[in-house]
Amino acid sequence: MLLEDPKPGAPAVRRPIVVQKYGGSSVADVEKLGRVAERVVHARRAGNDVVVVVSAMGKTTDGLLKLAHDAVGAGGAGGEGREPARRELDMLVSTGERVAMSLLSIAIQARGVRAISFTGSQSGIITNDRHFDARIIEVRPHRIEDELARGAVVIVAGYQGMSYKREITTLGRGGSDTTAVALAAALGADRCEIYSDVDGVYSADPRTVPEARHLPELDHALLQEMAESGAKVVCAQAVEWARRAGIAIYARSSFEPVSDTPRQTVIRRFAPGDEPRARAIVGHRQLAHAALGELASLERAERLLLDAGAAILEEHVTEERAEWLLSLMSAPGFAEARARMAAELPSLAVTVGLGLVSVVGGGLTERGAQLVAFREALAAAAARPRRMLATALRLGAVVDAASVPDAERALHARFVAL
Repeated sequence: MLLEDPKPGAPAVRRPIVVQKYGGSSVADVEKLGRVAERVVHARRAGNDVVVVVSAMGKTTDGLLKLAHDAVGAGGAGGEGREPARRELDMLVSTGERVAMSLLSIAIQARGVRAISFTGSQSGIITNDRHFDARIIEVRPHRIEDELARGAVVIVAGYQGMSYKREITTLGRGGSDTTAVALAAALGADRCEIYSDVDGVYSADPRTVPEARHLPELDHALLQEMAESGAKVVCAQAVEWARRAGIAIYARSSFEPVSDTPRQTVIRRFAPGDEPRARAIVGHRQLAHAALGELASLERAERLLLDAGAAILEEHVTEERAEWLLSLMSAPGFAEARARMAAELPSLAVTVGLGLVSVVGGGLTERGAQLVAFREALAAAAARPRRMLATALRLGAVVDAASVPDAERALHARFVAL
């Protein structure tokens, strides 16, 4: 079958560039990969240059992580209490996206469209030298631009890059979103489409709050606040990239039929004017709290927490004490790491089994009545706040993880479903 090719001698015409990202559930098997290939081909034949970022298929990453921990356990007594080396974890889990990208490229070529797949490093994604939770510091998309000029669809392995030391790195959970938005910014793309198993952003997690409402439009600031509070539609680092570069994100479902008017949430710098109010409720059930009573070990404590894979959401340091609120979403081995921290630095007290529930919107601290309503809703849900957080865009409370779902429902009824 002949592949599409630019006509020889034709003048170069700048096509609109669209970056599409597909999550693991969208490419979970060959049949779903085929549906994604159809969607990509449709976008290409509609007159766009298309760059596709893919996650690993289904639960591949979880399976690879389990293999890594099994390999540690197979070491007998010598492996007891140890974590897999983070560098080797990056070498291992980055293979999941390579499988997905090459299969998708094959599927697109089978439909008569030229395609080529690249790893993160081949795509020019340069990161810092942290393993398993690296951050992108620069994108050099020269090979991608060359292939787009030749008329190819470019498939990029999400979630990964190469450090300035030429080591393979991964970007932490949700890193494929960051890959997509960073590439969109570097390529000057017209938009970035994020496909998952949901058709956009809702006012709460529909699995927890059946009355959750679909939100057709949001601005970057609100979505970033939601992501940092634990919402999983688009990761916080990706939203920050989009916010800085002015990239519009279109959150869509890959399970809906291809349409020119899909149900979606559009996230851009400025959403249409609206009176300040609560827009969404977000729950996060993988939190921990750490406290240090002697500041002489402050730097050592921070290093231990970061090396354990915990993301520091908040840090408070006084003359006598330091405290941290930690997200464990990218710390699958934190239980073992906590045991090591207790042995190495007994003065660092770590409490797990915590969650965070938040109301996100505008003008939440302008009236004291909002704070009163927040406390009353938590009390009605029997969610005792261990700590309260308040900003212009968020009211939050640290509670026991088990009480988060009831708190989400109570807060949604009080603030959103009015």
